[in-house]
Amino acid sequence: MSLTSNRRASSSNSLRRRSSTQDLAEIVVTAAESSQNINNRISNSAQLRVSNMQLHGRDDDIKLLRSKLRELAKKDDCDEEDAAKNHVGKMILVSGTSGTGKSTLIQKGLGVGANRGYIFASGKFEDNLLKPLSAFSDAMTCLAKCITLNHNKKGGLTSGGQSIATLIKVKIQNEFDEEDVENLRRVFPGCAEILGTRRTSLLCPSSVANATVPLRRGSSSRLGSFSLNLLGGKESISRMHFAVRRLLKIVCSHFKGVVLFIDDLQWSDTATLDLLKSIVLDGEIPSLLIVGAYREDEVPDNHPLAFHIRELEEMNMSITKIKIGNLGVDYVIPLVSEALGMDDDDSKVKSLAETIHRKTEGNPFFILMFLRSLYDEKLLQFNYGVMKWTWDEDAVNSKIVTENVATVLVNKMNRLQEETQRMLMVASCLGATFRFSSVMTVMKNIPQVEMRGSMRDSMRASMISVSGTAATMGSSSASLLSLDLSNACTDQDGSDSSYASAIEEFEEEGLCEVDNEECRFMHDQIQSAAFELISPEQRDSFRGRIGSILLRTLPPEELETSLFEVVDLLNCAASNATDEERDELARMNLKAGVKASANAAFDTAKVYFMTGREALGSRGWEGDYRTMLDLCSHGANACFLTGDFDSMNELIDEVLSKDIDTKKKYRVSDIKVNSLHNFGRYNESINAALDFNCQLGLPALQKKPASKFTIIREYIRVKRLLKNKTAEDIANLPRLDDERYEMGQRMNEHLATCIYHVEPTMFPLIAFQSVTTTLKHGLSSSSPSGFAGLGMLLCGPFGKPHEGREMAKAAELILEKPGMRSRAVYTVFVTQSFCYHWTSPLQDTIAPLLDGYQRGLEIGDNDSACWCLLTRSYHIFFVGRALDSIQKELEASIPVLTQLKQDDKKLSIIAHLTTVKKLRGIDAEAGDKILDSMLATAASTGDFSLSSLVNVMKLEVFVFYQEWKDAIDLVRKAGNVRQCLTGFFHSVRYTFLEALTYLKAAESASGWKKRQMKKCAHKTIHLIRGWAKNGNVNVVHYLYILDAELAVLNGKNMKAKESFNAAITTSSRNGFLHDRALAHELASAHFRAQGDDYWGNYHIECSRACYQEWGCIGKKVGGTRGIVIVEEIIERDRRKCRRKQSTKQLGEGCLTVL
Repeated sequence: MSLTSNRRASSSNSLRRRSSTQDLAEIVVTAAESSQNINNRISNSAQLRVSNMQLHGRDDDIKLLRSKLRELAKKDDCDEEDAAKNHVGKMILVSGTSGTGKSTLIQKGLGVGANRGYIFASGKFEDNLLKPLSAFSDAMTCLAKCITLNHNKKGGLTSGGQSIATLIKVKIQNEFDEEDVENLRRVFPGCAEILGTRRTSLLCPSSVANATVPLRRGSSSRLGSFSLNLLGGKESISRMHFAVRRLLKIVCSHFKGVVLFIDDLQWSDTATLDLLKSIVLDGEIPSLLIVGAYREDEVPDNHPLAFHIRELEEMNMSITKIKIGNLGVDYVIPLVSEALGMDDDDSKVKSLAETIHRKTEGNPFFILMFLRSLYDEKLLQFNYGVMKWTWDEDAVNSKIVTENVATVLVNKMNRLQEETQRMLMVASCLGATFRFSSVMTVMKNIPQVEMRGSMRDSMRASMISVSGTAATMGSSSASLLSLDLSNACTDQDGSDSSYASAIEEFEEEGLCEVDNEECRFMHDQIQSAAFELISPEQRDSFRGRIGSILLRTLPPEELETSLFEVVDLLNCAASNATDEERDELARMNLKAGVKASANAAFDTAKVYFMTGREALGSRGWEGDYRTMLDLCSHGANACFLTGDFDSMNELIDEVLSKDIDTKKKYRVSDIKVNSLHNFGRYNESINAALDFNCQLGLPALQKKPASKFTIIREYIRVKRLLKNKTAEDIANLPRLDDERYEMGQRMNEHLATCIYHVEPTMFPLIAFQSVTTTLKHGLSSSSPSGFAGLGMLLCGPFGKPHEGREMAKAAELILEKPGMRSRAVYTVFVTQSFCYHWTSPLQDTIAPLLDGYQRGLEIGDNDSACWCLLTRSYHIFFVGRALDSIQKELEASIPVLTQLKQDDKKLSIIAHLTTVKKLRGIDAEAGDKILDSMLATAASTGDFSLSSLVNVMKLEVFVFYQEWKDAIDLVRKAGNVRQCLTGFFHSVRYTFLEALTYLKAAESASGWKKRQMKKCAHKTIHLIRGWAKNGNVNVVHYLYILDAELAVLNGKNMKAKESFNAAITTSSRNGFLHDRALAHELASAHFRAQGDDYWGNYHIECSRACYQEWGCIGKKVGGTRGIVIVEEIIERDRRKCRRKQSTKQLGEGCLTVL
């Protein structure tokens, strides 16, 4: 028992000792943690708090920004029309001088919704960097990262369990074709992940680009053995803009709001400004807010940004402008107190803040940099005895008087270690954002001696002097592109560890922000101060040396990504380059210019092309002149698209003056012809195109009016070549493989457009020549438009609509061949506007024209797209669609045409809209003035198409309002409207209205005037009768109406009654509501004149009902007496029915009794 007790006692003592030991350990740990916390608090108190600070003095601005953010979420609470209005004008511009905190304000104000269904993405422009769309590309990359980061988050999943990123990929795959996705990948490489897989292009399928096509016998070349290498134009710009807007529309539909912040717009390229304007003007992108910041003192009135802002304001776009300045002393006090962690009621803090405010003028960035410099120079120290910051006010005052922000930053960098200073010099040349690996590559290939030689004298004086520095620099700057990098590191003592130490010092000193491989200067002024470390005399050669190192050392993929940055660096030292180096410099500028052109940034591309041309000089045409030719050709195109016409003409003349192959001059000749056409100098454009075809040795037309004999002769020749070929036979012709004829076909396209304005009689000859070339030599991308033009001629002037329809079908079948869709939308416009309405219902053209408009926007062919839109707007009027819906559509079309700069189409739309409003009784007097002014403008400019269009619309109003005197006056003065609108349905409609006007004029005339009017009417009716016999279903009711009026004029009442009934029935069956109303009204007038009030008032009431349904509320049909008579007739009919019913019942009763 005692042994057991001893054991128990021993065990109990052991437990107590163990417990005491554990308690002591816990006490020690707790004490250590408490001591660590105290040390941390002391350490934190002893550090300046100059990062992640509150915004002082910006409360109202933050409230405004966040209110705009909340407005984005209201789209779900408003109907579609209000939502579309709310989307337009979602733009905020924040301006202020450098260092006022514009970027911080926007990030604090709008970045708060990142975790609440909003996305905040930003990008920043850099000074002296030509890279096009750089900031917008960075913002799109940031947007893509935000989307993909939600992929694995619960909040990033939809109710169906799919991630938002997956839904966006699927939608892009379904809606975008291959070429658009490739363009977006090239312009925004950071968005590759959300762009996903691609579907086959409907317009230019690359999957069949190398497909084998039949060639003519004896041909030794294959498709693609030559290429005209057509240059990008306005189509590429429009296509890229439209693709970006479609992408944003898809992305924004999945979030409450998307904020795209573009910083430092004062350094923006024109391509980005144009793209932003296109996005802001698009009212169909939901929940998108565009925010920009710029330095107001660097944006004068003639700055491109100022011009774009004024242009948006002139378009009534709502832009929220926020202007911020320096802080007042009342806001500097809390800022300084927060940085020091002291009470802002402290008198010493107030005194220091007031002193700082006097020198810095309240600039927030300068305030923080100045506080940091005081700390670095130990003028501001933390006193651990009193646990407060202390400073010498006299020393601070003395420093304040003599220094500004630039000097503060330079002095700060002067205190850094030598390796860090050298790295800052290199990094400042690479941009605001740079890769650590690129800096290391450059550092390893530039000796320290050379680096010191590139420093300012004041910086170099503090370094160890090295003999032979000047000689080394002299030899090193002599060769920029032909460096021997194998011995570059002979006197280099740097190592990866020293570079890493320098990067750490970057962060510790608050100069750069490091994110893995990428580094970013914390502010533009820090980068500028780092650049100031380089001697002014050595800056260009130093940057050129960096560019040459990157050119030789970067992998091909990385060099392609950094192409613009590398070429910009190389161009800095072009003046010291040898001839061999200039040749390579020119090739690099050509490559950069072509890439910028592919990104639709022609303003930037022009700079590269001109720089490359300047590098070669006059010797560029000696020997291998291909680089010089490409530079001039691409440069002329870029100058044309950016409006630099003097430089364009200089480049064109330079190429045309050289004794080189004519085919090499095609591209500049094409630009010359196109530019002259755009300037309205049609005769010069025609001469240039004809001259070029002659130089190619092709048969060229003579510029003179074509006689009927010549046109018929050429038509017979084409007819023989066709030999009853079907559309399928034509589409299966071999591919054209002769470069000369391909060029000639392209020139014929320009000729067709210009000749239509100057000498329309030559247009058939151009179309015949294009078709002849196709039938003899094979298909080309110009063949669809050629056969469409032939179809237009056959349907219209030649009166062979079925043959014309076959040619239109051939044009559409050719479009389905690989590489033939460059003129797809134009072909759709021609076939639907000029061909198909002759043999098919007019209603059938409305949907294809809308599809052509949408496709035109997708591929950037805005001109043809807007022609489709314009023609469709008239077709829906001619088929009798409700006027209120037409008015809404026309009003929506005007801002679109304004944005696309289609002023000629906009005038036609305005004329149409004015007519619709007059028929609806809206602003009738103002509408008359608008139409009259358009006629005056058309007469002064010789625009017969516009004047003819306006006359058609005015005649519509006169006929529907029964103003026959004004109608006959217009017909007499209008001239040959049919010739100006040949092939359009407008000419058909005008012919009907003209014939009706002649008949009505004959009713009120007598003698020879009456006979003359009847003769004119018979002539036009004969035209319509011929169209009807050829199968034009759209004119059948026209013919019945005219036959009825002709019967009235001749006193054949039964014939008139039958024709009116047939006109009403036919127009009703075919859906021509407005023409049915007109037929009822004309019938009522006839029956009333015969004294038949019953049918007269019946037709009045039917006419009124049709006009009301159509929306023609401005027209007064009949009068109140007509309504009373109709009511009496209805009541009389009811009484008759009741009497008949009673008689029937009486008879049935008698039969029952019998």
